[in-house]
Amino acid sequence: MRDFAGEPNSDTITFREPTGTDGAAVWELIRESKPLDENSMYCNLIQCDHFADTCVVAELDGEIVGWISAYIKPTDPETVFVWQVAVSEKARGMGVGSRLLTELLDRDACRDVTTLQTTITRSNEASWALFSRFCDRVDGEMDHEPHFTRDEHFDGNAATEHLVTIDLAAEGFKKAA
Repeated sequence: MRDFAGEPNSDTITFREPTGTDGAAVWELIRESKPLDENSMYCNLIQCDHFADTCVVAELDGEIVGWISAYIKPTDPETVFVWQVAVSEKARGMGVGSRLLTELLDRDACRDVTTLQTTITRSNEASWALFSRFCDRVDGEMDHEPHFTRDEHFDGNAATEHLVTIDLAAEGFKKAA
């Protein structure tokens, strides 16, 4: 479906589990999505292959325009940790980030999840906005605190990452998502 100006709209974007063959395209999307940290192409290939049940790609006309990598924490099976969210400039402003989160939480792998966590640097305004909007939409409760600190964990080479925790156990979460 196209809008009156012939531009793609949110209905033209599809969401699916990634496959190993998506690794290179995901890697390229992340490289184009500053300020996200780049991982190796091999890392993204492993995410697409080994963690497909907790990762999501968004496609527009066969091109990957959105990505979320996540995993269920091994020490806490009720918590999903979102590693990265990337949305191409071609799909920004269409709610793709929020839809990626919804798609993730609707997966069978996340059926027991009551908590979503991620880390965000103070300067990443887009991520703060995404997770704050999502928390409001699902009527969750959000908390955050410094987690991986600049000096203790990054040897002064990167900004402190704040651990953001969204409690999804609020009444009606599944309906709101």
